[in-house]
Amino acid sequence: MIKTENLTKEYNGNCVVDHLNMEIKEGEVFGFLGGPNGGAGKTTTILMLTGMIEPTAGICLIDGIDVARNPLKAKEVIGYLPEDVGFYGNMTGKQNLDYLQIYGISPDGREERTDYLLELVRLNGVTQTVGGYSRGMNQRLGLAQALLNDPKVVILDEPTANLDPEGVAQFRKIIREISDEGKTILICSHILSEIKQVCRTLGILSQGKMVAQGTTEEVEEQLREQSNIPMKIIIESIKPPLPELSHPDILEIHKTENRAEISVNRDIRRELSGQLREVSDGIIEMHLEKPGLEELFLQVYRRE
Repeated sequence: MIKTENLTKEYNGNCVVDHLNMEIKEGEVFGFLGGPNGGAGKTTTILMLTGMIEPTAGICLIDGIDVARNPLKAKEVIGYLPEDVGFYGNMTGKQNLDYLQIYGISPDGREERTDYLLELVRLNGVTQTVGGYSRGMNQRLGLAQALLNDPKVVILDEPTANLDPEGVAQFRKIIREISDEGKTILICSHILSEIKQVCRTLGILSQGKMVAQGTTEEVEEQLREQSNIPMKIIIESIKPPLPELSHPDILEIHKTENRAEISVNRDIRRELSGQLREVSDGIIEMHLEKPGLEELFLQVYRRE
């Protein structure tokens, strides 16, 4: 449903998006992650996906439509919620939505669609003007706006940024509901914990390049392979002292009388257990501690 092939954007010789290859299947909820301080290239990518800027090179396809060549046709199947959405503050939510052009919907259908969307985003019956909306209400109205044309693809840029916990929970529930309709959803964010709550697949962008992509488990494994964060093997014994251990993949050992914490490049528990069987029969536990996805994700941006 969304596919990019060597998508590239340069500004004054600076490559902001660097030969990006990404594929999101129909019906997926995909988390598009970049660093918390900007510069990863995710917003520039979204602007190319929505046809707001043209790529320097490469192709972006939405539902088979080349966005750069047919931006108006692409917009017919795309709904977009920018990070900062604006409405007329002296109008109600319904008036704002009714004021907007809706692709291919008759005047009668427009009112039916507007009422449906206001109910979907929990704003039906709200008669106050948008100027009095909370941040969460404003974001939910923005989502209704993005869904006006009943798009196949919904692109959301930092949709839960600056929302309180209740607002975040409401937004998650709405995203799950529109996902159940079969829409393809791309959520752009720098908050991994939030993406993990609603997305089935994710991609991590750093300095314009996709450094990992897939399910949560696949991304974690890809990042671990790129990481210089060591794993740890913890050994507990009831018969001190622990013997000396040696292996080329051991980086460091912190040892007490009956406990060892061993930093390693890879899982060498099988090899170590062979050494221990020969010299000690008091081992009660040996387990591996791997760096978690959150730690691996943050390391990507510490390297920038």
